[in-house]
Amino acid sequence: MPNAEQYLKPEVIQTVARLDLRAKFIVEGFLSGLHASPYHGFSVEFSEHRRYTQGDDPRDIDWQVYAKTDRYYIKKYQAETNLTGYLVIDLSESMAYTYRQQLSKFDYGICLAASLAYMMIHQQDPVGLITFGDKIRNFLPPRSRRGQLGNILAMLANSQPVGTTEVSQNLQQIASMVKHRSLLMIFSDLLTDQKSVLDSLQRLRYAGHDVILFHILDEAEVYFPFEGMVDLQEPEQGESMVLDAEGMKADYLEAVQEMRETYREKLFAMGVDYVPLDTSMPFDKALIEYLSQRKARF
Repeated sequence: MPNAEQYLKPEVIQTVARLDLRAKFIVEGFLSGLHASPYHGFSVEFSEHRRYTQGDDPRDIDWQVYAKTDRYYIKKYQAETNLTGYLVIDLSESMAYTYRQQLSKFDYGICLAASLAYMMIHQQDPVGLITFGDKIRNFLPPRSRRGQLGNILAMLANSQPVGTTEVSQNLQQIASMVKHRSLLMIFSDLLTDQKSVLDSLQRLRYAGHDVILFHILDEAEVYFPFEGMVDLQEPEQGESMVLDAEGMKADYLEAVQEMRETYREKLFAMGVDYVPLDTSMPFDKALIEYLSQRKARF
């Protein structure tokens, strides 16, 4: 039986059939690993207090905490402690791609999404789910009750990546649908026009939302392990092209690097957290980004 930390590895988690168990094992492995990492200060049980600052009502001081710490802390109000989040999942057919027949980009993404849902519900944070392809396919309003996790997992387990995608158009629609300031966690391979994606993300920021973009590529899309003549197919449009792998590898890798760097620079400038991932990477990097974002907001 693999130990907890091994459940952060995609090649191990693929052997677990049920999505609820995948999420549970990933989160437990992650929390186990925190104790031996530079992120030991993070905890899934976040403090419900903050330091007293000038302007706060002295009547809100928690004197029991003062007796233990000799410092002034006040109890956070419900509005301060709860983070409303939306998991936003790209269901385009390109997300179904996998080279090594382990976890596809879609499988990897919903494992991460399920794990984040597990953590948020555990922290009593309201979380909802939005899936999209060429249009919005599912919309589950955010809730914090325990039954919400089952609703999210069922919707993820019943989703399939098919057809084309309109990332920019759907993100703009989401900006109109989500009325209150929220944390939007977007999972996509972004195989579409880069400028339109950046414009739509900027609109989400103008609407007051915080955004973490999990850019998920297949391991082969990042490292290009192919040799000889390869038949590259574009899954959503059905187009294909036969090319010499060795002859194009250097240009291909440069293009992928340039794409990621452009996203990193542009999104940093607009205040969006950009997390480049590939399907060979352990899941902890994405979970750390979520905890960092959550902690920064309070």
